[in-house]
Amino acid sequence: MNFLFDAQLPRRLAVCLREQGHDTIHTLDLPRANKTHDQEINELSVRESRVVVTKDSDFVDSLILRGQPWKLLLVTTGNIRNSDLEALFLANLGKLLNGLALYDYVELSRSAVILHS
Repeated sequence: MNFLFDAQLPRRLAVCLREQGHDTIHTLDLPRANKTHDQEINELSVRESRVVVTKDSDFVDSLILRGQPWKLLLVTTGNIRNSDLEALFLANLGKLLNGLALYDYVELSRSAVILHS
């Protein structure tokens, strides 16, 4: 699966999923880096069929109102150490991938993977 990680998430998380065989980029990899506007992220997501991974709930509104990004993985863990976030992603990767295969909007909290229809 293709992923685009937003600025609030560590680049290391994108690398971690890349090591699991996924095509991942982080906003730091884009020309405007972490100053990339949400609309640009949405357009790239749609153009390249990338799941936007973010903590920014503005993307939920955009998905509901405009159908962008292509798919959304909202991280609602609050403040969490990068190593704990990585472990959480890896422990739930199968559920996340299965959810994203069926739904456009999936949420990852500290205790659950939530599928939104």
